[in-house]
Amino acid sequence: MTMENSMMVPHKKALELKAMPETMTAAFDDFMIAFEAFKDANDERLEQIETKLSADVVTRDKVERINKAIDDQSKLIDQMALKSLRPRLGRTGAASVGADEHKAAFDAYIRRGEELGLREIEAKAMSAQTSGDGGYLVPDETDSEIGRRLSVVSPIRALSTVRQVSGSVLKKPFAPAGMASGWVAETAARPQTNTPELAELSFPTMELYAMPAATQSLLDDAAVDVESWISAEVDIAFAEQEGTAFVLGDGVNKPKGFLAYDTVDEAAWEWGKIGFLPTGAAGTFAASGPSDVLIDAIYTLKAAHRQNASFVMNRKTQGEIRKFKDADGNYLWQPPATADGAAALMGFPVTEAEDMPDIAANALAIAFGDFRSGYLVVDRTGVRVLRDPYSAKPYVLFYTTKRVGGGVQNFEAIKLVKFAA
Repeated sequence: MTMENSMMVPHKKALELKAMPETMTAAFDDFMIAFEAFKDANDERLEQIETKLSADVVTRDKVERINKAIDDQSKLIDQMALKSLRPRLGRTGAASVGADEHKAAFDAYIRRGEELGLREIEAKAMSAQTSGDGGYLVPDETDSEIGRRLSVVSPIRALSTVRQVSGSVLKKPFAPAGMASGWVAETAARPQTNTPELAELSFPTMELYAMPAATQSLLDDAAVDVESWISAEVDIAFAEQEGTAFVLGDGVNKPKGFLAYDTVDEAAWEWGKIGFLPTGAAGTFAASGPSDVLIDAIYTLKAAHRQNASFVMNRKTQGEIRKFKDADGNYLWQPPATADGAAALMGFPVTEAEDMPDIAANALAIAFGDFRSGYLVVDRTGVRVLRDPYSAKPYVLFYTTKRVGGGVQNFEAIKLVKFAA
């Protein structure tokens, strides 16, 4: 094999990663092969730009194909990780009699529409039989399992603070300027401090629903794990809606996404708005020092927020940033160290959120911040299911609802990168 042919082997492998790997480790190995091939091809592209002032079309196409292969492989690893994190809903160890009774009654309601058992249990628990729309609370295992799956599928939920409430609205006081304080001598009088200015943030919960359908013959099959089936049907549907709302939601009948708040140039930042840093060129990174805006975004955050911060962007934006190098020729984007790890950009984890905008003129395509401090997700306790065997015969519909809210709770903890001059 000639040296030229040997150089082509990694590239060829990177473009032929189509067979489904049997394990996550094998998928991760393929991912690393693709990334090494990408670095070789991109280095060749950059060398051509330096010597010829432009890269060959063949080289550019090769970089883009390998870049896409990396994205596809990364998506495959995410899917395999998600599948491995989906345990069955059965409990382990001893369980309370009341929980077992609730589970059996819920199973009878789902399979045969028998409501008496659930009515008696919820009456014993001093809770209302049904909500305004009807339906019954799912057992605790199903409720918590849906929550766990959402945290895996919905990336912003996984980054944010999550609070559970029993009412319809969470109201939270916040001191934008902090509490007043001062130094004083041991025996000196303590002067009265100024009254702190408090802002009340309100996070109403909105109704999110899904309506999976099943045939009665499927429900009659005793081998079918009904609770697991309901969770599998609704978790992806809920997560997709949540993921969009936490990023772009307008706050009308849905949570308010962090990109829906008023934004302002960081130089003029004020409480109640989210600051952004322009790239210096409309719809693209600056021609000179394109990564400088990312460094500026990092150091715009206060140190306390910076240590817990993450980059948030979609795959296309990440594919562009993957080509950046520092002054020493090192790639700024680094692949995850393990199959279940996160990629890193300048030492900070990168979270892929497909609802983030693509790079375009004036697009807020990159967010950087401490989302644990900056964004709050509010869950109202309980997921309800209403069995409907009449509306779509011969199918039985399961109108499944939960109430979710969300919004920014600390406006200084999240910064944006705007692709504008």
